[in-house]
Amino acid sequence: MLQDTPLAGLSRRNLLSLIGMTAGSAAMYHAMTTLGLARESGYKGPVKLEGDPKGASVLILGAGLAGMTAALELRQAGYNVQILEYNNRAGGRNWTIRGGDTVTELGGATQECEFDDGLYINPGPWRIPYHHNGLLAYCKRLGVRLEPFQQLNHNAFLHSSKAFGGKPQRVRDIKTDLQGHVSELLAKVTQKGQLEGDVTKEDQEMLLEALRSWGALDKDFAYKESLHTSEFRGFEKDPGGGLGAAPVPSKPIDLSDILSSGLWNSLANFALYEFQTTMFEPLGGIDMIGQAFVREVGDLITYNAKVTKIEQDDNGVTAYYEDTQNPGTMQQASADWCICTIPLTILSQIDINVGGPMQAAIEAVPYASSVKVGLQFKRRFWEEDDLIFGGVSYTDLPISQISYPSTDFNTAGKGILLGCYTWNGPNSYEFTSMAPEERVRKAVEYGAQIHPQYKDEFETGVSWAWHRSPFTLGCAGDWTDEMRKEHYDNLCQIDGRIVLAGEHASYIPAWMEGAILSSLDAITRLHQRVMAG
Repeated sequence: MLQDTPLAGLSRRNLLSLIGMTAGSAAMYHAMTTLGLARESGYKGPVKLEGDPKGASVLILGAGLAGMTAALELRQAGYNVQILEYNNRAGGRNWTIRGGDTVTELGGATQECEFDDGLYINPGPWRIPYHHNGLLAYCKRLGVRLEPFQQLNHNAFLHSSKAFGGKPQRVRDIKTDLQGHVSELLAKVTQKGQLEGDVTKEDQEMLLEALRSWGALDKDFAYKESLHTSEFRGFEKDPGGGLGAAPVPSKPIDLSDILSSGLWNSLANFALYEFQTTMFEPLGGIDMIGQAFVREVGDLITYNAKVTKIEQDDNGVTAYYEDTQNPGTMQQASADWCICTIPLTILSQIDINVGGPMQAAIEAVPYASSVKVGLQFKRRFWEEDDLIFGGVSYTDLPISQISYPSTDFNTAGKGILLGCYTWNGPNSYEFTSMAPEERVRKAVEYGAQIHPQYKDEFETGVSWAWHRSPFTLGCAGDWTDEMRKEHYDNLCQIDGRIVLAGEHASYIPAWMEGAILSSLDAITRLHQRVMAG
């Protein structure tokens, strides 16, 4: 029983979980900040590369966001810059798939996207937290227009195939009822004086009033069916106009049913610092960011360049590369310095003469497995039938989640759902092993357990498995604390005339902000080395 468990015995992690699940994102963030666990991005404003590099040249490997950020800033600082890029486009994982696009995975599986004009899926990054200051600064600087991305939608679903007869529950019901029940229990503990010694008598009185407000409790500190609780969790019958317009209260879900369902676990996806409101997305697809960088540095990029060897000596760096449009055609590019943003999964297979510590670091970091499936439907039934405008539904089914578009709300016509997004674990590996069309079929099959409309409304789909991506062989660097202690600093050092950058060389792996911040750090240190030399 809760009243038998002294709050002083709660671990810091459990205390944060309790605060986050019940108080919500804002309270959890404030608690994390107090404990020194949450901080804003390390971006401190535009990078300052002062001094004349006197024509020094830099070869950048990879035209993702890290590579193009470096190119933009270094050229403005007076460097001669060249970029080699494996793909026939820039952006790397900053990528959008649209109708008419052809995508090919490792092994040759090829899909032609059949989405209607204006519809798309972002197979890689797809949202921007408000505290990713570096990325937001470049979006402003480069004219990338943003719109809100809905992460939390109280009317979206939480679903367990093993609870409530497999019927999806609204986020607001689980969140509000858990908050209400926990508030009632904590109020009982407080009233019985079991917080003596931890909370002053004065604070206990204020705590009770806070719990009454926060948990929608009645005058007796009970959480139960009433018009008052329905103002938080929604009504069985909403208030209306005219005769018979009186509202009917809804019935809260029992605490034991919520706890046994496990649905409370998904609430953390709305409380975590990285997912808190407001999040953003570019209008028209995430690759609007990459395209904006290309407008600035596109003339520096050599496309279809597969790097096969990287050599350095006391005088400079040379990269050998194959023109993928003309297999067997080998070329080379040289410069005084090199910024390498090639994913470690690829770089570990390239002959590069760096020192033992950096080589060990390159080989040490595995990459996370992730699969996304985009589904086109004849109509936006999630809005028309279920009143879900943006946000994410979570499920214990292998698809993990369904994300609803945060654009073109309340319009007629077709729409795209992110119908599957796996991240590591058995489900991700299983989806990776499937043929692309089988992933789409499975996403429709599983999604129909949450939205029965899938079966009649589905038209076409496309999928991407990041471990079958020829240019990354994985989604993002999957560091552990132990690996960071042993290898992170070695990975980020300047080795001779080579320095690495990318999301893998950051404490924000998988996020575009990590790529940009690592790039800014790398070019700042490189510039200092040049100025000192």
